[in-house]
Amino acid sequence: MTNGGAEKFSKVLKKIACIAIAAFAAAGGAHSEDIEPRNLYWGDTHIHTSNSFDVYLFGTVSATPETAYRFAKGLPVINPATGATWRLNAPLDFLVVSDHAELLGSVRRVFEGDPALADTKTGRFMRDVAPDKSTDQLQGILQTFFTIGVGRENKYGITGQDLLADLEQGDIRRGAWESIVDAADQFNDPGVFTTFVGWEWSPGTAGANLHRVIFTPQGGDIAKSFLPFSLFQSDEPEDLWDWLDETSASTGAQFVAIPHNSNISSGRMFPLVTQTGEPIDDKYAAIRTRWEPVVEVTQVKGDSETHPLLSPTDEFAAYEIYDFIIDPLGIRRDPTEGDYIRSALKRGLEIENKIGANPYKFGLIGSSDSHTGISAIKEDSFSGKGRQDSKPELRANRTGIGASRGWDMGAAGLAAVWASENTREGIFEAFQRREVYATTGSRITLRVFGGFDFKRSAARKRNLEEIGYRKGVPMGGDLSHAPNGKPFQLLIHATKDPFGAHLDRIQVVKGWLDENGDVQEMIFNVAWSEDRQIDSNGDLSPVGNTVNLETAAYSNDIGATELSAVWTDETFDPNQRAFYYVRVLEIPTPRYSLIDAVALDIDVDETGRPATIQERAYSSPIWYTPHNANRSSD
Repeated sequence: MTNGGAEKFSKVLKKIACIAIAAFAAAGGAHSEDIEPRNLYWGDTHIHTSNSFDVYLFGTVSATPETAYRFAKGLPVINPATGATWRLNAPLDFLVVSDHAELLGSVRRVFEGDPALADTKTGRFMRDVAPDKSTDQLQGILQTFFTIGVGRENKYGITGQDLLADLEQGDIRRGAWESIVDAADQFNDPGVFTTFVGWEWSPGTAGANLHRVIFTPQGGDIAKSFLPFSLFQSDEPEDLWDWLDETSASTGAQFVAIPHNSNISSGRMFPLVTQTGEPIDDKYAAIRTRWEPVVEVTQVKGDSETHPLLSPTDEFAAYEIYDFIIDPLGIRRDPTEGDYIRSALKRGLEIENKIGANPYKFGLIGSSDSHTGISAIKEDSFSGKGRQDSKPELRANRTGIGASRGWDMGAAGLAAVWASENTREGIFEAFQRREVYATTGSRITLRVFGGFDFKRSAARKRNLEEIGYRKGVPMGGDLSHAPNGKPFQLLIHATKDPFGAHLDRIQVVKGWLDENGDVQEMIFNVAWSEDRQIDSNGDLSPVGNTVNLETAAYSNDIGATELSAVWTDETFDPNQRAFYYVRVLEIPTPRYSLIDAVALDIDVDETGRPATIQERAYSSPIWYTPHNANRSSD
């Protein structure tokens, strides 16, 4: 064969190989490069320091990015909210310091005496109201800011225009931003501890939370070329996405935007129409899924998976319910389908059936939203959301966030990432492909793969990961074109937190469009501990409860250290759109409200919260789309 003939033959072979790989992937296989080992990394993408106006005005004036990074790395630090020494029992692998873009660093600079801010109308008002910087004085300023934000007059005559002119506009925020960027670069240690440059965009029109945490894998050379997008530029998500598009094109920055606290969005986080009332179209779906590949499902201000009123047959739906919208009047609102993750995933199927694109195809993570500068979210060492609820003796009081009290906060959560390396690039890529999952604080190890050709023995194999990538797709992935006669399967493996509680069960949550185009949901118990049996309705009896209500102690005498399964969907219809995600539950353990009650020698009922909870993990979904799926005729 001539050189020219060999080259032509090689090209033909490559083309055949590409066709084969594409067909294999569509049927549930993975590209060969996807089989490289991936490690589990733990992080928190949502930490605030005193550069956030609310942190400072809640009275935590000494929280710095440096403190946040040192604590996340496992070093002992002085808790800026309590003054006590705190330390994680196991360090994190990555962290995003995500201070509010709005008034970034400005309040701190006023009280540090920076004349450029302190001598403005707003600066003088702030120093007059809080001459001693006491917590009560500072919170008085915060209440005035909230009053201005909802369009109400205040006795000091400070207006929104004053706030913007004195604390926000132009380059006022640049000094704080560049110091945040420098701290992230200083503490970034590739392969050991990863930091990301980030911030939070914080719109809350009429108390409806539409906040996003945004971070970039780029360092200071690029991050310093822009200032964080603020709600004062726009409070519309579409404008944020346009800004990300434009900034990425002009600077080379990459971004991930993460919606959080959809549970208090007043139905606006996952709407059926755009913010301007127009029907969602494929352009909206494309730009939203480009910039928002993941959603924060659990954090201090409650759990956003689902709600008992939205999932009445789910016996575990009533977990860390939080319905206090961010409004100084303390308004509470009933849940809607636009507020919760599971109903959003179902809406995504319906919208895709109509327009051919799914705006709600996202992975799941947890994070803390700590406003103390440290990610302390274990039940037995919870530092609260902020200074106002950082100690047990303070938690009977209002937090300043709506009408909530300290015990209304949940001790959560963490982001778990399957990545090839602990670097900005490796972790960022995992977020983009949605190979991530959420926990409520426990470090449960969870693997999930979807496919059509797993043997039952695969769940017990030591090379489970290699089988999963070779024969299927990991969490966050897509499947289509089910082989004739083969149902959808999940390969699942979960291991307990080495320092935590045993596991109760593994469940699969399925959502699908039935033959009439109506969306349905069902929960399947697929693996469990103890000698229990599934009844005729598919229900499983409780695992038991070892929590001592007098001492707030529990034992691992029940449950399992690991659970695994190859689950086959016996209800699978290859012509129906569907999604699947895995929920892993621990055995009951004491909630921090019980630990506080014992410490304070009060009845746990006084906290208004349960004595025990079942911590959990949520995998990112896997979606199934029929091979030749068409839009609905309507």
